[in-house]
Amino acid sequence: MDSGFSGRGRAGRGDRGRPLTGPPHPARRGRALAPNPVLDAVEGPGLRPKRTRIIGLYTHPPDGATVLCADELGPVIPRTFPPAPAWSPDGRRIKAELDYSRGPEKTWVYGALRVRDGQQITMTASSRNSVFYQQFLQQVEDANPTGELWIVTDNLSSHNSLSTRTWLEEHPRIHHAFIPVGACWLNLQEGWWRIFRKTALAGRSFANPDDIAQATTLATDQLNSRARPWVWGRTAPPTRSLRRRYVYLL
Repeated sequence: MDSGFSGRGRAGRGDRGRPLTGPPHPARRGRALAPNPVLDAVEGPGLRPKRTRIIGLYTHPPDGATVLCADELGPVIPRTFPPAPAWSPDGRRIKAELDYSRGPEKTWVYGALRVRDGQQITMTASSRNSVFYQQFLQQVEDANPTGELWIVTDNLSSHNSLSTRTWLEEHPRIHHAFIPVGACWLNLQEGWWRIFRKTALAGRSFANPDDIAQATTLATDQLNSRARPWVWGRTAPPTRSLRRRYVYLL
């Protein structure tokens, strides 16, 4: 789970270069992992409990539970551009004054990635607060009607506010797993946002929030149609096979 910084320094007391005890990941890992990384609060040299818990949810999720990664993207601001000027009959380009406007309305895109199959749930909102976050969690719960739900997200104020905690008491199936500060790379939703930006937002201008919501819905449907499971870890490097072997004699 947390192999530390191998190859740095000597092995000794509190050494962070030694791997943790436990069986290796069956898919791609060759190093040792922490035992029972999901719920055990194990402390020890080189062990980072929060990171161990998050990665444990990816590699060894609890039986019957669904792991999702949630995050907010934005704000996405509507921008309008004038149409491109046409060409004159003699082949010259007609000059037009630059007319650019940025509207005051802002749109936030909420997203939750289901790790086991890559399906995404998105929702657009005019603000990023506890009310819209609870509405989004309700959509996530409706889309996953059975089993416990583990939400991997950052410790934003709206995610851990009193209103949200009170709402979660009425929805005991939902559990939060907050990532450490400065470790957004642990949230797989960040990787999905990169694909989403290219599909829905890159090279486009939106006149109003409705256009952003429509682009979000279309892009989500397109990406869900070819979704695949998200596997934690780096793939093994390909092995190079020598096609020709030369022997030089001196």
